[in-house]
Amino acid sequence: MMQTTDHTSGQHWVNYYKAVEGRPPRETLLKALATFDSELSPKQPRLAVDLGCGDGRDTVELLRRGWRVIAIDGEQKAFDRLLNRSDLHRELLEPQLMRFENLALPNNVDLVNASFCLTFCPPDCFPSLWQKVLTALKPGGRFCGQLFGDRDSWTKFPNRTHHTHTQVETLLQPYEVEWLEEEEHPGVTAIGEEKYWHLFHIVARKIA
Repeated sequence: MMQTTDHTSGQHWVNYYKAVEGRPPRETLLKALATFDSELSPKQPRLAVDLGCGDGRDTVELLRRGWRVIAIDGEQKAFDRLLNRSDLHRELLEPQLMRFENLALPNNVDLVNASFCLTFCPPDCFPSLWQKVLTALKPGGRFCGQLFGDRDSWTKFPNRTHHTHTQVETLLQPYEVEWLEEEEHPGVTAIGEEKYWHLFHIVARKIA
């Protein structure tokens, strides 16, 4: 039997941040950034929102490339680690302690990055969150990140959000899908717990 873990506890997140320390940025982010790099560069730094930024594996990469970054997380322990990173370029960083249920985003965002975090949005709050992401993005802006599938083992948690393939396609209708990959297999989490993964990896451009 798979162990049931309280993923909302502070100690869980401390263990998670230690486990992923030093890991590179997510592939979805790198694919999105490569597409931006192929386009005409703006005169001002582009603006990204990093949802569920954690200890900053994606935030740090965005800052390194000269992006302005609003880094959002619901855990103070995430910022305790992020703000102490030696590779952090603070000048263009705006950290915000905020839960998905209370999410507020600015307008004219170039990129919303959500790496492996959206499943932690309660199901009754997800439609509002997804609309806020769409509204925040400027025409031609991008979303990149993961949605969790309906066969993922975390569906046993009632406060997690999961989607079928058809539901994911519906959510992405306002976008030009630049990369969509479905992943499904048994495995383990970053802290070594057995888990069945069912994920959708996404890079999508908001249709003008």
